[in-house]
Amino acid sequence: MLHFQTFIGGIFDTNAYLVQTPGGNILIDAPTGSSDWIRDLGVRLDMLVLTHGHPDHFDDAAKIKRASNCQVGYHKDGIPLITDADFFKNKGFFFETESVQPDFLIDETPQLDLCGIPFRVLLVPGHCPGSLCFYSAGNEILFAGDVLFAGSIGRTDFPGGDHQLLIRGIREKILTLPDTTAVLPGHGPQTTIGDERRNNPFLR
Repeated sequence: MLHFQTFIGGIFDTNAYLVQTPGGNILIDAPTGSSDWIRDLGVRLDMLVLTHGHPDHFDDAAKIKRASNCQVGYHKDGIPLITDADFFKNKGFFFETESVQPDFLIDETPQLDLCGIPFRVLLVPGHCPGSLCFYSAGNEILFAGDVLFAGSIGRTDFPGGDHQLLIRGIREKILTLPDTTAVLPGHGPQTTIGDERRNNPFLR
């Protein structure tokens, strides 16, 4: 059974997930306040993986890396967004960001070992270039980033957004997972693949 804790931070109520394994501790996404949360828990963080390059998901990434000296990983298409502090300002969005360089890059793959836990990595762009979802088949859990929410999907009006691309990726890669799979999204409550297949108005 995969043990995880949830933190909600920042003005957009962004979810972060701390996954604790015998092989180490993984943080999935780093919204505002997550650095203090990790410190207060007294947890030694080994790895930070970012689902995508929107500031509400990596706002504390540089702080966390400095504090814990953990490894930071994300998709190569997120490099311009996450390593250039002025990227969003240049696009007309007034987000204050601190860049963080990747220690390793994550691509779509049937199996990626993160601190001893095998994950299937799914590349599902459309909300953001380089959007990744992390699926643990053995635990029937999908860390979905901002690809899929309870009753909704990721917005596609930011730079690099593509509604049709997102819908196609969800249908081809996400809805093919078992109905009982728990979906842990980047915002909002937990849901399941079956519930979203039956009830999500964006996927009908």
